[in-house]
Amino acid sequence: MNHFVSIQLDKKSKTPLYKQLGDALYNFIQKGVLKPNTKLPTIRTLASQLKINNVTVVNAYKYLENKGVVYAQIGSGTYVSPLPSEIISPPISRKIDTDIQLKQITITKNTINFASISPTTNLFPVEDFKEVFNQVLERDKGDAFSYQESQGYYGLRESIVDYLKNYGINTKSDNIQIISGAQQGIDILSKALLQFGDILFVEQPTYHGAIAVFQNRGARIVEIPLESDGINIPLLEDYLKIYNPKFIYMMSYYQNPTGYSYSLNKKRKLLDLAEKYNTYIIEDDYLSDLNYSKEPNIPLKALDHRNRVIYIKSFSKILMPGLRLGFLVAPKPLLNHILSAKHTTDISTSSFIQRVFDLYLRKELWKNHINKICNIYNKRYDCFIHNINKYLDNYVTYTKPNGGLSLWLKLIPSISTKTLCDKLLSKDVIISPGSLFSTSQNFSSFIRLSFAAVDEKEIEKGLKIIKDVIEKMIDNSPSSTTPFL
Repeated sequence: MNHFVSIQLDKKSKTPLYKQLGDALYNFIQKGVLKPNTKLPTIRTLASQLKINNVTVVNAYKYLENKGVVYAQIGSGTYVSPLPSEIISPPISRKIDTDIQLKQITITKNTINFASISPTTNLFPVEDFKEVFNQVLERDKGDAFSYQESQGYYGLRESIVDYLKNYGINTKSDNIQIISGAQQGIDILSKALLQFGDILFVEQPTYHGAIAVFQNRGARIVEIPLESDGINIPLLEDYLKIYNPKFIYMMSYYQNPTGYSYSLNKKRKLLDLAEKYNTYIIEDDYLSDLNYSKEPNIPLKALDHRNRVIYIKSFSKILMPGLRLGFLVAPKPLLNHILSAKHTTDISTSSFIQRVFDLYLRKELWKNHINKICNIYNKRYDCFIHNINKYLDNYVTYTKPNGGLSLWLKLIPSISTKTLCDKLLSKDVIISPGSLFSTSQNFSSFIRLSFAAVDEKEIEKGLKIIKDVIEKMIDNSPSSTTPFL
């Protein structure tokens, strides 16, 4: 049935014809008369059927495009969007909750901190750094504290080239930008690539620090559901057909907060889509070193033969948070913009720290340290899994990440995450609510528990406290609860 011929336009109305037509088509879309991905009539065909000017149809289609309910494909036509217009956050949108309240909590020696993803000080490679500190001071004298070029100490960039070969990434020192941690890298890339109102894609859920940076730049954020093996690829392509994102922000391994890792198949499809729709991918290598499985981890950047990936790596979680050092590898067309953004941010990263870290890499001291902390965290991970199954089996579901520093748990429906967090806080146990990691309310029934700052005894003690609190909440609930089977 041709629904379009039934459209009635009033040429005497004060409402412009293009808006009347647009509203009529919008009504068809809202009622489901026009299904997602339905091709609308050509401009000439619809103008002829309704006996109106071609320009009226052009303006009507533009009107609908601005509402986010249709999308145009050059050379093909205009189609009904498969996505509701509400999926795009406006430039000034509701900011997600941050963990400011967690930072204000007084941490004592008795606190069981399941919220922190930073290593405890006893795991820092202090002796190794003491050795290279002294060697750099003896070798470089006062030069160690001179201003460094904005792109970074050349010796360190050369060392990083060799370091990356261990991960299957081949690049040149000219493609490397030294940064003061991953958070600064995200901020610099936002300054270099984003303008107010630009659209970008993120995984849902994702790292709240990244979302905060993007929102502060006035970006419009599209959240794409994350599955246990990576982002939802069919939905991603639907989004890419409609919008022209500046980039896709993602984490290949042990994603924060879910702990999910991308399959090789999804990584390849993601790269293909970035090439097909001419966009970039920011890969935040969050914790790929902390791998507790026998399968090797392959960064997305290692598969990037078409220069679509901007790779960010920080050493905060695997070495020392206070080191404030990282780097990014970027395609050449973007480097000048990135360098300019870095220069206006802080001119350059500490020359002394860069020289020290250069020597640390050249002496390959990092390899022993990674092996050491992997063994420690692997034991904590096994302890975590064992005690979650022991104490929380009836109250949560989760997917084993086989790496990283945390687990993403879904609570049974009757448990209020906010109430649970508050009650645990009164017992000196801190957890991260799922609402921290998305602009939507989709994850209010999730919590993230990290084992970065707790040992095996604290893990068992803390999980038992969580179990006791949940059981008391259930006992005091007005309705009975059916636990997971």
